[in-house]
Amino acid sequence: MKNYFAKTANLLRQNLKDYLRSLNFWFLDTPERALLEALQAAQRITNIEIEHFDGNKISSQSVNYTENVMSYWQGYLDKNLTTIKVRLIEFRLSQKILNLSNSGLLEKLKIIDEVVEKYAIKDELISNKVSVSTSQPLQINQSEINKQPSSNINNIQPKPPSQQTRLLSRSISQRLNRIKANFAPQTEEEFVRNYRLSQSRTRIAIKFILTLIIVPFLTQQLSKDFLVYPILEKNTENNINQIFINSDMEKEAIHKLHNYQESLIFEYLLNQAPPISSELIKEKIKNKAIEIAEEFHIKNNSAISNVFADLISLISFSIIVIISQKEIVILKAFIDNIVYGLSDSAKAFLIILFTDIFVGFHSPEGWEVILKGLAEHLGLPDNRTIVFFFIATFPVILNTIFKYWIFRYLSRLSPSALATLKEMDESN
Repeated sequence: MKNYFAKTANLLRQNLKDYLRSLNFWFLDTPERALLEALQAAQRITNIEIEHFDGNKISSQSVNYTENVMSYWQGYLDKNLTTIKVRLIEFRLSQKILNLSNSGLLEKLKIIDEVVEKYAIKDELISNKVSVSTSQPLQINQSEINKQPSSNINNIQPKPPSQQTRLLSRSISQRLNRIKANFAPQTEEEFVRNYRLSQSRTRIAIKFILTLIIVPFLTQQLSKDFLVYPILEKNTENNINQIFINSDMEKEAIHKLHNYQESLIFEYLLNQAPPISSELIKEKIKNKAIEIAEEFHIKNNSAISNVFADLISLISFSIIVIISQKEIVILKAFIDNIVYGLSDSAKAFLIILFTDIFVGFHSPEGWEVILKGLAEHLGLPDNRTIVFFFIATFPVILNTIFKYWIFRYLSRLSPSALATLKEMDESN
């Protein structure tokens, strides 16, 4: 078993060195490659401006196109501007590390800036200071309320007529100003602009969520199927006897072989099978043992491959998070907008749903299934002591965090949601 792991580790180490060597050459070429791709995207935008918009910016004000045609060109513009943004971020990060500078790079950056400056609206989409109009709850200063004597609450004096008149005239003037603002010439343009900004933020947030899910998943699957597993299979194809990486797998294999042997005897005793000699029984059991060994050999390599593939997937996820800080800001604003838009009943329902799933009465069974599946995925033995210790500690810590968040933040952000949550808990 030790020789098996030693050979596997040496082979993986050698392949990792080759991969890191090629990755080093690829990284050294990153600034020029990223800047070239950004320049190509800028040139594609310039070509569309010349061919279809008379050299002007891609906008409905430049030419008289239908709504569907402008929607197509707007999508093409967004795609290329996103490419420029991503490649420039990649260029800046790699350029800071490698510290490269030459006149060729500066000329390319100048051409790219000339194109991007025409579409200043995109700066608002990727700015770290994304201003999203969320329906923030009214902040109530409880200390100010407590300072007021209860008698004052019951004995509120009506305002004088002159003060009421001033308040009424002020309210009417505010409404008139709001109506004038709605009929202003730039109101429609501002509304369309805000709508497009909101639509673009939503599109960026959804794409980023899908990227966070799909890219690590594909990385895990592809690295396992085409990199790690073939290396292990090539190294262990002659070591069919080295098949068990933990005692649970060995017990499972012995149990399967024992069940097969018992089934042969059972069929013979029921006269459903012709009498066979002991040599033939041994031959069948031997063939079954070889079949089970091959099955667990594949299972063993798959479990080891999962470990390395999961690490590669985690690295890819970390890289996405590091290079997508602006998308994270947009995603956070998008989630805040959704959460604040929910009703108080919906917020209370979601809180109770999540707490009951993860820290509720039936949560230990769910955690046990998750831990057992994780251990099988990584080829680890099913240690009941560790499982029970985790179940006895982690849900308790999670429940404490939930209660602190509800006490510390929910009471301030949404007092009505907290009241609804208390009523739902009491009704249970």
